[in-house]
Amino acid sequence: MATVLSVSGSPSAASRTARLLRHLDARLTARGHEVIPLDVRTLPAEALLGADFGHPAVREATALFERADGVVIGTPVYKAAYSGLLKSLLDLLPQYALTGRTVLPLATGGSTAHVLAVDYALRPVLASMGAEHITPGWFVLDKHLATAPDGTLDIEPETARHLERVVDGFASALERSALQPAA
Repeated sequence: MATVLSVSGSPSAASRTARLLRHLDARLTARGHEVIPLDVRTLPAEALLGADFGHPAVREATALFERADGVVIGTPVYKAAYSGLLKSLLDLLPQYALTGRTVLPLATGGSTAHVLAVDYALRPVLASMGAEHITPGWFVLDKHLATAPDGTLDIEPETARHLERVVDGFASALERSALQPAA
């Protein structure tokens, strides 16, 4: 099956965005995909902010994108856009780092006022990076995500159903892409 890079653009160690991605990673793994998680916040700040393309951590992150057949990009929404942390990583990747890849954009935020950030902020940058197929993304309200006492993620049931549909659509697109003959 496909290799999926699951990228969290949240700067928070207690991130709902990262917890959501890890939850969705399990669904992709259950479908037979290899999932590699990448929390951008673990990359050295000096490399990201200093635009150090040659830093070993940046080169390693770039190699993960090269290895992936599909990419899930998750970000909290700040000021109606994806996180600056995510932007700093995307700016260090090669211009066409997403060429030939299927991409699923996801966002979390505190207000429905930010729902269009997926389509009007995140999707255009992913397209500019050559993503072959950007599947329909999803915006999740923070209030629909809670951390259970055991550390697992509780998702509001209707939101969970929508997310399952979106992730399954992404997985199906990956699987169809794998069946296509190389040009």
